[in-house]
Amino acid sequence: MAKKPARQYGCTACGAVHAKWAGQCDACQEWNTLEELPVEPLAASSAARAVPGRRVKLEALQGVVQPPPRVRSGIAELDRALGGGLVPASVVLVGGDPGIGKSTLLLQAASRLAEQGERVLYISGEEAVDQIRLRARRLGVEGAKLELAASINVADIIATAEAEADVRVVVIDSIQTMWLETVESAPGTVSQVRACAFELIRSAKRRGFCLILVGHVTKEGALAGPRVLEHMVDAVMYFEGDRGHQFRILRAAKNRYGATDEIGVFAMTDRGLEEVSNPSALFLAERRGNIAGSAVFAGLEGSRPVLLEVQALLSPKGGDGAPRRAVVGWDSGRLAMLLAVLETRCGLKLSGMDVYLNVAGGLKVAEPAADLAVAAALVSAATGVPTSPGAVYFGEVGLSGEIRQVAQADSRLKEAAKLGFTQAVLPRRVARGSAPARPPEGLTLRESGHVSDLVSPDAQGE
Repeated sequence: MAKKPARQYGCTACGAVHAKWAGQCDACQEWNTLEELPVEPLAASSAARAVPGRRVKLEALQGVVQPPPRVRSGIAELDRALGGGLVPASVVLVGGDPGIGKSTLLLQAASRLAEQGERVLYISGEEAVDQIRLRARRLGVEGAKLELAASINVADIIATAEAEADVRVVVIDSIQTMWLETVESAPGTVSQVRACAFELIRSAKRRGFCLILVGHVTKEGALAGPRVLEHMVDAVMYFEGDRGHQFRILRAAKNRYGATDEIGVFAMTDRGLEEVSNPSALFLAERRGNIAGSAVFAGLEGSRPVLLEVQALLSPKGGDGAPRRAVVGWDSGRLAMLLAVLETRCGLKLSGMDVYLNVAGGLKVAEPAADLAVAAALVSAATGVPTSPGAVYFGEVGLSGEIRQVAQADSRLKEAAKLGFTQAVLPRRVARGSAPARPPEGLTLRESGHVSDLVSPDAQGE
């Protein structure tokens, strides 16, 4: 006699399963997100019919391993973020804000692949085929031999992809719209996203085609759906950017076949996304020299050095409330720490000032090496003395005001010299090999051991 199935409740926010209903999910702390899950009855004799497992063959760690083959997408910036191109039988998840350009980028990439003779299927669950054709016409890729379909039925999509032996790439736009009839819930729910992704990934691994999934994001910027979705795929790419700026950044957050934190830079135009091969020159194109509160940061995004302008503005605090701290493109907590260091270690009076900090161009900077450039911009804004227009800054600032070493100083200095900068302010070398012995031609190094060196008369306006 079959046992009565036990009730289970799943969280629609994180996918956690609970034995009983509660108002709040214990895993993600969200309220009113538990829904009853359908549970199949378990036959009493099912355990007796279970097939015993077979012994798994064990392999030695040593062996000859060839690098995975790559399929070039025809877009160099996309290939850079992927680690060199698409890998057959791999699964790539691309997420980003609505309207940021995910579908545009993948339609352009799919068209380039089709022009190279690869067979590509573009499956859309959000748009009709005629809408995709209109976008392709605007992008100028309507002549590509790209095969389109509008469907949300995962079983039909898998049957179509597996019926064609020469399919190399399948694009699903988006995974939140997919539907599997064996799962009793609406598209976009945790159970549907998880089940649909599992079936599509299993088909891609079995048939050897590359699968690209478009994913929605939440208002916090994380990928919507169960967290397990990011663990199931081989690469997770975030398409970032402010729709008020023309720049778009494709950042690799996870990559089993390449480096993480690698970026591809694009510019949004009326003809779609265009590659930016030299982002430093583009980010600094509108920079005005001899302005107080501006400094150039020699940053590093993955393996690519990028020069960015850091802008700071100080104004007297208005009213009796706390001073305002507005930050765009940097960590607000790190700005508060740096302001405390400048006030305590350098004697600058900043507690009664409103502070506005901006990383020009819309790029978000996360590495601590930007501390010195931010400090230089703040000191310049506080003293009214512009930084040298030919100087770049990089280095981490500690709580005692010391300037610490950062990684890959050579790459940063070469990028600065290539763009015509004549001076680099960097951490003082304390060990052999921590800084370059010979700077690039035309670039003078000024090593600094403490942030108070920025306040000295000869530190500004050289």
